[in-house]
Amino acid sequence: MIAQRAAELGLDLAVKIVEIRTLGDADPTSLTELGGIGAFAAALREALLDGDCDLAVHSLKDLPTTPVPGLRIAAVPPREDPRDALCTVGGADGRRLAQLAPGARIGTGSPRRAAQLLAARPDLQIVPMRGNVPTRLSRVLGKGVREDGPMGAAREPDLDGVVLALAGLQRLELGGHVSEILPAGTDGEDPVMVPAAGQGALAVETREGLEREDPELAQVLTHLDSPDTRAAVTAERAVLAELDAGCAAPVGAMAMPAVAGGDTLRLQAVVASLDGRTVLRESATAHLDEADVLGAHVAQALLAAGADTITDLHAGLPTRRGRP
Repeated sequence: MIAQRAAELGLDLAVKIVEIRTLGDADPTSLTELGGIGAFAAALREALLDGDCDLAVHSLKDLPTTPVPGLRIAAVPPREDPRDALCTVGGADGRRLAQLAPGARIGTGSPRRAAQLLAARPDLQIVPMRGNVPTRLSRVLGKGVREDGPMGAAREPDLDGVVLALAGLQRLELGGHVSEILPAGTDGEDPVMVPAAGQGALAVETREGLEREDPELAQVLTHLDSPDTRAAVTAERAVLAELDAGCAAPVGAMAMPAVAGGDTLRLQAVVASLDGRTVLRESATAHLDEADVLGAHVAQALLAAGADTITDLHAGLPTRRGRP
């Protein structure tokens, strides 16, 4: 991505990939016990600060909202589809959510997904799971999915379906296993599954002062940045920040242009009880330049509606912030 854009700009930049395994990649313990979404970012950020690498590429939904002194998000490239997908046997011809048998076993490691699934289908059995995408798919499809990573190899199927981020499936060229893209409330549809804040987007993080250290690299990153995507994820992450929400809180947020090609942003957010019986939804629109304010406004509306009384919004926050 970076080398290609540099070449397009007529710049000769050498790019070396530095592989770093994070705690979240290697440890199958639940994210709550690992200390939250920072488990996927801490090692990368340490490498940046130590000078072991110049850029870190994060899945934005895995990046804590609290900034790290000395680091900044230098680019947010155009976003992939942020929605969630249900994968069942048969791929596109497989069963959709409404067609699942009563009591079907659905795997997800996300309280957000679990709560919204139960809101739509209270009869489902939600099975907690961790692991890389092929490993999760193997629990539905068996050994026909390639093995991947330290979280476990392909296994005998024991689930009727799994819910995964559509963007991740597409990036891994596994989109053929999608049985249904779960409605997120776009195009006037009733929402079933509002995505996680930042889902489908990447963040390129660097040290402060990059313009001085490496102006050519800074120029490339400027051209990689998508202002529309940055505004959308800024609004979504502002919801989390205002709610002080942890990684285990059942909170979803998604922002999209209110009108295609326009300069206004529509943000919708959801907070649900873990059993799916209570679901609070709020939405609002604002100019792209007011993304932070928009996110805070929607979060405040959720709090006014009782969001902090129906679930533990702080679930999964690191213990250093004074909560489990």
